[in-house]
Amino acid sequence: MNTSDAITRVIVLGATGSIGTQTLEVIEHLNTLRDRGRARRRYQVVGLAAGSRGADLAALAHRFGDPTVAIADRDIPCTAKRVLRGADAPERLVRETPCDLVVAAMVGAAGLPATLEAVRLGLDVALANKETLVAAGSLVLAEARAHGARLLPLDSEHSGIWQAMCGATDPAHACAPPNAPPRGLRRLVLTASGGPFRGRSADELARVTPEEAMRHPTWRMGPKNTIDSATLMNKGLELIEAHWLFGVPSEQLDVLVHPQSIVHALLELTDGSVLAQLGATSMKGPIQWALTFPDRAEPPVPMLDLAALARLDFEPPDHDRFPAIGLARLAMQKGGVAPAAMNAANEIAVRAFLEKTIRFVDIPEIVREVMESVAQPTAVDLNAIGMADAQARELAQQRTQRRVAARTGAPRM
Repeated sequence: MNTSDAITRVIVLGATGSIGTQTLEVIEHLNTLRDRGRARRRYQVVGLAAGSRGADLAALAHRFGDPTVAIADRDIPCTAKRVLRGADAPERLVRETPCDLVVAAMVGAAGLPATLEAVRLGLDVALANKETLVAAGSLVLAEARAHGARLLPLDSEHSGIWQAMCGATDPAHACAPPNAPPRGLRRLVLTASGGPFRGRSADELARVTPEEAMRHPTWRMGPKNTIDSATLMNKGLELIEAHWLFGVPSEQLDVLVHPQSIVHALLELTDGSVLAQLGATSMKGPIQWALTFPDRAEPPVPMLDLAALARLDFEPPDHDRFPAIGLARLAMQKGGVAPAAMNAANEIAVRAFLEKTIRFVDIPEIVREVMESVAQPTAVDLNAIGMADAQARELAQQRTQRRVAARTGAPRM
């Protein structure tokens, strides 16, 4: 992203989702600041992509000057002026639309092809799609380095690490990922709210409903990310993402439960110092930092009131009741396609839970079973990752059906 440009052209992948809509609200906020002479750049939305919400996508297009839109589902009506259709439409949108920044906010593995295309074009990518680095971190990082693309993390935790690193290291490290860890780093710590079921017993977890799981205590996110937060799988995915973004091995990555969700990340240094990044419980702050980096602008949300905070609590995660973090560490240790298989199985299991087909506690069990069954190829490329993803989804679906059959007495598939 060229900071001297008067206009920054932006494509938003996953425009109708939670991160996508908040990104567009931040863009409106920054453009208002620019109109008032309080920001350096103007942001022009030149492309929007979504999976199937054609009416919402068209409404956003009309609101932002009728950019080109891409919709993955060919059969969904969309009244925008310029529409690309089909599973490869987001990828074509990135390839065919001149831009400066791609916001990768599509949920799940579906966002990988378009994100990888942006990286290969050497574009800045504001990355909210955890699954891109989880499934294909080695490929994405190799392409980013080869083509000079920068990966600007939108997750609050990774944004917190990035911001702390910018203030903690020498100027050579005060840049966007991918980069090497700072000298003197002992440990990177991501924080987790603990989700809505922190402190629940194993018996209670076996009976929780999707409606309960969707009531996150501090964050407002889409269904997939909210369930991942409840199982702590989101922290597992984020550990793998941090490994690739910041070049830190698994043994230097850790998680602390922090219910207030005010401290987003900590850098623990070898001399005993701990640097923390604090911010309001809103994704708009990290989104704005990625859009304006290396500049700062007036916040899109109220400033954090430290005097009003009664306390900041920290505790280790309960790995027995919430085994997802351990599964992610296992996936990192196994390497290859194991993270892709873990991610794919989790997507299927989360969807089944939301549809009330399986129990909450079945989600990590299915993921573990699939990880143990997916074959590890000798070479890892995009084709191998795709095959592992497909195999893991099929296996996860089979495990789901077996649980349904066991519960209802129906014949097993």
